[in-house]
Amino acid sequence: MWLSADTALLRLGVKPQSLYASVSRGRIRAKADPGDSRRSLYSAEDIDRLAGRRPGRVPDRTIAEGAIGWGDPVIATAISTIAGGRLIYRGQDAVAFSAAGTLEEVAQLLWPLDRPLDLPSRGEGPAGDGSPFGAALVALARRAAGDAPSHGRGRKSLGLEAQDVLATVADAICGPGQGLLHDRLAARWRRPRAASGLRRALVLLADHELNASTFAARVAVSTGASLAAGALAGLATLTGPLHGSASLGVFALARRADEVGAEAALREQLAEGRPLAAAGHRLYPEGDVRAAALLEESSLPPPYAALAEGYERLVGERPNVDFALAALAARHGLPETAPGQIFALARSVGWLAHMLEQVETGTLIRPRARYTGPKPSVP
Repeated sequence: MWLSADTALLRLGVKPQSLYASVSRGRIRAKADPGDSRRSLYSAEDIDRLAGRRPGRVPDRTIAEGAIGWGDPVIATAISTIAGGRLIYRGQDAVAFSAAGTLEEVAQLLWPLDRPLDLPSRGEGPAGDGSPFGAALVALARRAAGDAPSHGRGRKSLGLEAQDVLATVADAICGPGQGLLHDRLAARWRRPRAASGLRRALVLLADHELNASTFAARVAVSTGASLAAGALAGLATLTGPLHGSASLGVFALARRADEVGAEAALREQLAEGRPLAAAGHRLYPEGDVRAAALLEESSLPPPYAALAEGYERLVGERPNVDFALAALAARHGLPETAPGQIFALARSVGWLAHMLEQVETGTLIRPRARYTGPKPSVP
């Protein structure tokens, strides 16, 4: 059953912006009204589910399931957190750190190391499908097949290996070479003026609490797998459109905005029931501070400025960091694959930090499942 906007708003008891925000976040399905393509219809099932929430005793299994799906943190960590709308790296404000810091300095802070970070280039060329991302996947897979397990090893040994794993990823994404990673990226794309923006993006994307790819990396090394295997798990998870590939949706939206205008492009997505690409972030109710820091670097290229304004007006959400990465790429003429590569290189630092922390706990991450299949036939 599908409801008009007026009926949906009445059942929910909210303003239109809240309804649009729920659609954008995927909480409420929507589709175009067959009788009027300018209007949308909303899923009665989704509306009633949200409207019917009541406070009370919540079963333990429900709490556990909620923790897996955007709930409270399930693993203690001293690496990063989001507090008061700010991203914090080991007690330091990440946005403030990004004003002048580098990814190498973030690694020094997050791992932590007892010596300066050293990233020797292995001098290896592209592998796999020839793309930097594919080269990173192949290089890590090769290492995962032969590197020593992480279980039972000391901090010094693993710290040295973490540097080597990061160097492997850097060679795949930046190409063999020397120098700071943001400079190497800018050189690979032949965009020296992009170096400052790339530096700040790498710092801001280095870690983000217990996100999906970080959780995958921690699960892998909790079994005793090597750091390269954990990084491979993280990188594979990052390829999903709901994680590291989210900026691709922004490029598509920007192309459509060039054709029909920003507001029309945004309304089309909402009418089709598709969440707006890179709109809002559940951990930042007042706006993604990482995006704000990147977007303040310089003026937004058209039509990104119009899209950013439309996000706030139509769904009451501000653009998140995936939008900011797409805008950064558009501003400097970088390839549309650039945001994914920036994300992968930066987040490798965070994955390695979490893996080093996980190894020290000596525990296996093994959640339980709640069976919902056919009733077992027990003799």
